[in-house]
Amino acid sequence: MHRATAERLGPRPALRYKRDGLYHDVSWDEYRRRADRAAAGLIERGVRLGDRVAILAENSVDWLTADIAILAAGAADVPIHAPSAPDQVEYQLRHSGARAVVVSNQAQADKVLASRDRLPDVTLLISFAPVETGGRIESLTWDALIHSGARQGGFGTGLVGKREDALTRDDLATIIYTSGTTGNPKGVMLTHGNLLSNAESTLQVHTLFGDDVLLNWLPYSHIYARTVDHYLAILGGVTVCLADSPDTLVLNLAETQPTTMTAVPRFYEKVWASVEALPAEARSAALHRIFGPRLRHLTSGGAPLPRHLAEGFVAAGLPLFEGYGLTESSPVISFNYEGNHKIGSVGRAIPGVEIATAPDGEILTRGPHVMKGYWKDDEATKAAVVDGWLHTGDVGTIDADGFLTITDRKKDLIITSGGKNIAPSELERLLVRDALIDQAVVFGDGRPFASALIVPNFDLLKAELGPDHGPLKADGDLIDDRAAVDLVKRRVDQVMQAVSQPERVKAVLLLSRPFQVEASELTTTMKIRRNHVLSKFRDRLDALYGAGRPSDCPERTP
Repeated sequence: MHRATAERLGPRPALRYKRDGLYHDVSWDEYRRRADRAAAGLIERGVRLGDRVAILAENSVDWLTADIAILAAGAADVPIHAPSAPDQVEYQLRHSGARAVVVSNQAQADKVLASRDRLPDVTLLISFAPVETGGRIESLTWDALIHSGARQGGFGTGLVGKREDALTRDDLATIIYTSGTTGNPKGVMLTHGNLLSNAESTLQVHTLFGDDVLLNWLPYSHIYARTVDHYLAILGGVTVCLADSPDTLVLNLAETQPTTMTAVPRFYEKVWASVEALPAEARSAALHRIFGPRLRHLTSGGAPLPRHLAEGFVAAGLPLFEGYGLTESSPVISFNYEGNHKIGSVGRAIPGVEIATAPDGEILTRGPHVMKGYWKDDEATKAAVVDGWLHTGDVGTIDADGFLTITDRKKDLIITSGGKNIAPSELERLLVRDALIDQAVVFGDGRPFASALIVPNFDLLKAELGPDHGPLKADGDLIDDRAAVDLVKRRVDQVMQAVSQPERVKAVLLLSRPFQVEASELTTTMKIRRNHVLSKFRDRLDALYGAGRPSDCPERTP
């Protein structure tokens, strides 16, 4: 796929990145040439067909080139999230049996070196920037690898051509480790066919044009950006601009003026919070200034999109289309798109993909996008894929028009001590519709009522408390300020009028900071890791059910 697009588009810009304050283009010709030479360099250094090569790096042109090079060498890459801790890096390198690892800089190299003695299979370290290894592992720079590969000759007669000729759609392309909430993550095996089919099917409903410019900021180590911002962009022949970082995204939007962008709900929530208080007309103008004059549509995935965000963006003339998928499905299962869009749903199944629901409401999917299995875990594979159907672990409904709506995670359903089934994600979506509530996690399994951990909108909270209130009082990670807690609790009570009495959140804890990726509270796509968060604050949540429980929350009746 990559080679065909490169041959077709040649000198046109494939990638655009910022260096020293200026944007630079990489043509399709150069992109392919560097990938071929890097692939030849890997083969020259002993990387064999089917070997695993890890990538531990932030997004960059070199990351994308490394991915194509590893695949062209007939190996499977193992992308590791750049913020991963050394013990997480060690586990993924050791469990995957990686032969080599590509790192971006000294900080990432040090994570590998920290467990060097426990990684006998890793014999080669390649770095985008020069690093010091102390001679503990064979190492070379990325540029040196490319230069060495250049000696191997052209694609048609060289090592790379022979490797690519040996590949089929059934061959393993990547092992992506899921961000598990408990225990070690599982390695999802995706084939060339899984990835190709998903890009091909998604392109049929997500229209891209040759002059489109896509702004990327989501991590390529995650399957969402990997497929949609990388492989789909290659298939569509569009120019991909790399954002400097999530923190500079608004600036990068103004600089690059993209026509399309992929993001997660957390980003849209932050943008919406900055304009929500404006009158409708001014809000629309502000959103158009942020996203630029050329934007045709936005897409959202990786986590549930609050309904009010989709409604608000569409009302402002910025189509925001939500889709659904998971790592095990390469990832896209369903998608909303122009002409087939239903707010509140995650769209219809993309071409070639089947969806169904089990008797208990669990969403099932079948098709060429379903993973090969979990690496070295036959038992987990058999539990997840039954008769070709992938059991997603999500609960939802499919309406008469084929639109899928997600209602919750199967394992996250709360059953109160009174026997009431509660879908926490539905309550969380209601809560964050209030401008004063930024993030929320609902708790209450086996308890007499539901409670919630809430991250407030700090600026709005301080404004509503008034200038005479003073700084918010905090006890570690929790706000210990009666006026602030009471204010948020009143807003929660108002929101909860929309649901039945047994479903209502009746006690809250206020966090003094947002949930963080670095604290393992969020995944790389900013989805809250519910079990980890609840376990971290379990003692304080348990205390909410002591003598101070709300009067309308009696103990369970025998």
